[in-house]
Amino acid sequence: MAELLQQFPGAQRALFRAYHIGGCSSCGFRPDETLAQVCERNGRLSVEEVSETVLASHEAEQKMQIAPQELAERLHQPNPPVIVDVRSREEWDAVHIDGSEFLTQDLMQQMMSEWPKEREIVFVCHHGIRSLDAAAFFAGHDFSKTKSLAGGIDAWSEQVDPSLPRYHLE
Repeated sequence: MAELLQQFPGAQRALFRAYHIGGCSSCGFRPDETLAQVCERNGRLSVEEVSETVLASHEAEQKMQIAPQELAERLHQPNPPVIVDVRSREEWDAVHIDGSEFLTQDLMQQMMSEWPKEREIVFVCHHGIRSLDAAAFFAGHDFSKTKSLAGGIDAWSEQVDPSLPRYHLE
């Protein structure tokens, strides 16, 4: 499973969404298990079917990502997207993209209740994993134009704005 998750980071989301596998301790899996073992102990699921589900989910998530350079261009066009940063307060305080909004519980409630579902939103995190979770969550709540910044703020600082410091979490 560790190799599967390394190659397809969204596999855990796909397994949980389709089969309720991997969301909690009772339906979780160990990194050293194989996909076949996980399928066997979860109702003898077809490994082929589960693999197809993971691949389809991966392709959908690829479409949900926006490259740093593409986002930079979109920000200079009419009706630019809103950038919502899902990192921790400490990460946000250390570095953030100008004009982005820090996701708080209040902002999330406002987004869910007041923002138009067709509003273009780009979620940002450190490397693009948490932001993909956020984009998928909002897409699942009928927001039709959610994206995740591919590579996160780390890629943004490398490819678009080198003045933003890069950092490593310990």
